Amino acid sequence: MGPSTNNREVLKRMIQVGMNVCRINFSHGKHQDYKLLVEMLRSIDEELNVHTAILADLQGPKLRIGEVENGSFSVKKGDEILFGIEDLVGNKDRLSITHLDFPKDVEVGEVILIDDGKLKLEILTTDNDKWVTAKFLNDGIVSSRKGVNLPDTKVSIPSLTEKDLKDLQFALDMDFDWIGLSFVREPEDVIQLKNLINAKNKHARVVAKIEKPEAIKHIKEIIRYSDAIMIARGDLGVEIPMQDVPLVQKRIIRLCKKMAKPTIVATQMMESMIESPTPTRAEVNDVANAVLDSADAVMLSAETSVGKYPVETVLAMSQIITRIEEYKQDRVETKKNLNYQNERFITDSICFSTAELSDKVAAKAIVIMTHSGYSAYRISSMRPKANIFAFTSNRKLLSQLSLVRGVECKYYDRNVSTDETIFDIIERLTKDNDVKKGDLIVNIASMPVKETGMSNMMKLSRV
Repeated sequence: MGPSTNNREVLKRMIQVGMNVCRINFSHGKHQDYKLLVEMLRSIDEELNVHTAILADLQGPKLRIGEVENGSFSVKKGDEILFGIEDLVGNKDRLSITHLDFPKDVEVGEVILIDDGKLKLEILTTDNDKWVTAKFLNDGIVSSRKGVNLPDTKVSIPSLTEKDLKDLQFALDMDFDWIGLSFVREPEDVIQLKNLINAKNKHARVVAKIEKPEAIKHIKEIIRYSDAIMIARGDLGVEIPMQDVPLVQKRIIRLCKKMAKPTIVATQMMESMIESPTPTRAEVNDVANAVLDSADAVMLSAETSVGKYPVETVLAMSQIITRIEEYKQDRVETKKNLNYQNERFITDSICFSTAELSDKVAAKAIVIMTHSGYSAYRISSMRPKANIFAFTSNRKLLSQLSLVRGVECKYYDRNVSTDETIFDIIERLTKDNDVKKGDLIVNIASMPVKETGMSNMMKLSRV
């Protein structure tokens, strides 16, 4: 979200043409502006009878150089420069850097990247206190306040800054559905944020943004403790070799799918549409490949926050997704991956069997009765061809599940008996034109239904 979408009619049209999740970037704007946006969004949801998820994207620590004389200066390959932690106006001899432990963290031979990698330097010396000497490895322009990346360095800085903690409190007070955590390097970063959310007794779930090389090393454990993963290809493509990013993207999506965690593919997906009403063919292929990889969501950034064509961009992306989903043939995973010792073994077995059965009989819909959302995540990860409808009395799930591929959440609070509940739901789906007479539906629920426990029942029926 941004200036281009700060308009009720624009937001409404974006939802109508396919936006499921609204991302609020806490790197820009003020809380009061966000509050007005959230209120507008929820008002539109009520008008359209839909449930749009809201994702708070925390800024995280930002490493930058300070101001420089005249705003910028040119450098040549081989030039040497001093980096200091004092607040000074830089020139060709010295620059300031915002990270106060920079001289202690870095080692000789490591690389410094400035301005998304446009400038590359090698560290020659450090006094482990205030100053670092580095050598430019290419020609370029040094400009004020540009970002710094340290791909080789273990940076001693927490993922959550003071600003992040204030933004997190605001997001939780406003009941955001998802919290995006920047600068994730290890599972402990995710655990810390989840503990803060749980301490406030809030329902928000955590999206770990993968943008650091250290995160790749710990990716399985990070996925295990996260609720969703964002592949932040912009920063990631600066920190690791660019040719590795597509392979990392595919590996993360594959792991997330196996562990039933949603994945978001982000950054520069439709970049040309910031200025153009149509995407390039390469961008169309990029979005299509993310769908073919089985990502749950594809994300827009500057295209909708400051771009000239926010509605057209969402529509174009939706059209690509719809077309590729028509073609895509994903094989449902077999039950051999089930762990008999797992406390969710029964629910997992029901979910795997439901996905397999729905594909075999070409069911129109899979209907889930859920309170935690677990069954919806698990069945979605199987990528069945049927539409997935999650019925719940837990209002917090209604928008939260909008991030999960193929899932539409509906409110339902009548838990009388299993048969009566299934009858009610089929009537509701028929009334909403989600199914029609003759369609096959697979229902899963817990029995007895009043206890809202783990799913232990599957039923195939015809409308």
